Amino acid sequence: MHHLVETQQFDRESLKELFALASSLEGKREDSLKGRILASLFYEPSTRTRLSFESAMLRLGGGVITMESGASSSQSKGETLEDSIKVVSQYADVIVMRHSEVGAATRAASVSKVPVINAGDGNMGQHPTQALLDLFTIQSELGREDGIHVAFVGNLKYYRSPRSLAYLLGKYKDMKVTFVSAPELRMESDVLEYLKGHGVAVEETEEMGDSVKDADVLYQTRIAKEWIKNDADYERLRGRYVITRATADAMKKNAIIIHPLPRVGEISEDVDQSPHAVYFKQVGYGLLVRMAILKTIANGD
Repeated sequence: MHHLVETQQFDRESLKELFALASSLEGKREDSLKGRILASLFYEPSTRTRLSFESAMLRLGGGVITMESGASSSQSKGETLEDSIKVVSQYADVIVMRHSEVGAATRAASVSKVPVINAGDGNMGQHPTQALLDLFTIQSELGREDGIHVAFVGNLKYYRSPRSLAYLLGKYKDMKVTFVSAPELRMESDVLEYLKGHGVAVEETEEMGDSVKDADVLYQTRIAKEWIKNDADYERLRGRYVITRATADAMKKNAIIIHPLPRVGEISEDVDQSPHAVYFKQVGYGLLVRMAILKTIANGD
């Protein structure tokens, strides 16, 4: 794997290898990437993705150069993305990039001298490393790969992480996916068609109801104000799908609640104490997965 731009690049065997490597890195500090430099290019805001990639590189013995926003780069002077990548790829051994435009990671990879990792491109693009850590969390917590029911809740249209994870779920057997959303936030048809074409049972509903009680994984999302431009729509939708402690208590034994974070009211704080809540533990799984991704790409595997 040279570049990582979308989850469709993976098959089941490569996922197993990546997750085995991630598990082996728990608690580790090493010098396997000593002398290597990560360029962290974030044209959009980020806390977990940027800091976890930078922490991962440092824990592997490498160094980091960083750009925190498009406003602090020559983009503000009119430089194209392609020209920026041609320059930065001469400073670093690997680039991790977040950008507001769908397809930006593919554009960057097409001109870069070094590997490019997509850290999120556009509101309807992909976020492959988030999906990989989501799947690693699910499999680690449930202890199995097949026969899992995932219920995605909330903002499914303008949220790249569920799109990316859905493409990974199609690689496993006896899977079921329920999409819970308002009509205007429904998952796009390309994902629905992909899942059905790969034998995944798919259900769409506007109500959480029985989906919560039956699901092994409740995947909550944020009604993202930056992606829903109509203020009236945002105010109407943002409080519709909230996971309360009562919601969590209705889940079946060993089921889990995950969330890419940040949360902005869509999971009540008292849910944090529920045995079903693993979204902060999920952050730690993400560090391990991103360490494994950097090692895999740096070694040209």
